[in-house]
Amino acid sequence: MNNTRFATAIHILTLLAKDSQEWLTSDWIAGSVNVNPVIVRKELINLKKSGLIESRQGKVGGVRIAKNPEQINISEIYKSVKNTEVLGKRNQNPNPLCSIGKDINKNLDVLFGETDDLVFQFLNGKKLSDFTNQFG
Repeated sequence: MNNTRFATAIHILTLLAKDSQEWLTSDWIAGSVNVNPVIVRKELINLKKSGLIESRQGKVGGVRIAKNPEQINISEIYKSVKNTEVLGKRNQNPNPLCSIGKDINKNLDVLFGETDDLVFQFLNGKKLSDFTNQFG
């Protein structure tokens, strides 16, 4: 995953975990992440679909964390934003006549899958509360 989606999502959830009863706006969260609120809103959609946050609309609207941070594995956050393998993308058009090119993506599938499994297992052993407790 060669982007900042995971970093943004864990930043958002850390903010929400610190103020678990508060309804925070995407504008306020964007100020902390220092990005455009549109980027925050896109990640909030994924986090809501994953059941990690809840939202309400209106004058007193915003988002807040939907679960106790001690019940959220970091792997859940990772899954909510993951759109590529850790090692990146496969080769688009390898030469099918080459002895390497014809099988490269099949072999990369195995390597990429094993790597993703290791990352997921590692993150599954970590709680959002442990991450959040690093902040004052």
